[in-house]
Amino acid sequence: LSEGDVNNISVGSGTNIQDNSLVHVAKSNLSGKVLPTIIGDNVTVGHSAVLNGCTVEDEAFIGMGATLLDGVYVEKHAMVAAGALVRQNTRIPCGEVWGGNPAKFLRKLTEEEMAFISQSAINYSNLAQVHAAENAKSFDEIEFEKLLRKKFARRDEEYDSMLGVVRETPPELILPDNILPDKVQKAT
Repeated sequence: LSEGDVNNISVGSGTNIQDNSLVHVAKSNLSGKVLPTIIGDNVTVGHSAVLNGCTVEDEAFIGMGATLLDGVYVEKHAMVAAGALVRQNTRIPCGEVWGGNPAKFLRKLTEEEMAFISQSAINYSNLAQVHAAENAKSFDEIEFEKLLRKKFARRDEEYDSMLGVVRETPPELILPDNILPDKVQKAT
């Protein structure tokens, strides 16, 4: 859910914001400034996180249930641990893990963790593309693919030929020629 009615919310490319998260700008705060929420490229925001009037640079990682209050600035390749509460105007430097309530510096990220953050965003982006492609399919295409999966599920032709096995296709799985003929040619 986003609430961008009193200021801007911007989200970069390749970023994923997971279920139940809230991206928000506040109408007023103690400083009297209304801050936009800016999320860079390839950022992963875990489930149920709350981002309020803050900036998250490229390839940062916000853990599940973390809360970032007004003026928080998370630098590139930084990580906010799950459940952390990051107080107003806190800056989390590049390559650091912060956690707790209130959030404080825990340790430096390892090289493996930095690579994981980058890969995490790519994985979610790929998953979104697969999801979009599946959602774009018509009912007929989905049903046709189900039939194909059933038809070829227990058939490995190389293995069968080594054993000299000839499998009969059950009659209910033989598709009539008039069902999606253009798809049948591609599938064979």
